[in-house]
Amino acid sequence: MNWYIVALNKYAVFSGRARRKEYWYFALFNIVIAIVLAAIDAVTGSFNKEAGVGLLGGIYDLAILIPSIAVSVRRLHDTGRSGWWMFIGLIPLIGEIVLLVFTIQDSKPGRNQFGGNPKELTS
Repeated sequence: MNWYIVALNKYAVFSGRARRKEYWYFALFNIVIAIVLAAIDAVTGSFNKEAGVGLLGGIYDLAILIPSIAVSVRRLHDTGRSGWWMFIGLIPLIGEIVLLVFTIQDSKPGRNQFGGNPKELTS
């Protein structure tokens, strides 16, 4: 839970680096929260089949959009890549696989152009 809060505290911080733990715990908690909200939307009847989203899920998705992009950009920075690599995700399937590989990779050791290694700073 702590890593989710860390990512939310850096709501719109696109500079610096995010270690794998921060990125993947943020993703995990987003999935869990989305499932819970989808269940609540289904029970309350606020799920719209045509739109494919419920009221609570839609509000949560909008609220978490900027932090999700920010933590993804910081994760790319941690692997030594520019945040502009996010746009490769627009290529169907291949782009998503490339981004997955990038986010799974370990941090680049030492400092890079985006800052110090977060593993070394928080260990």
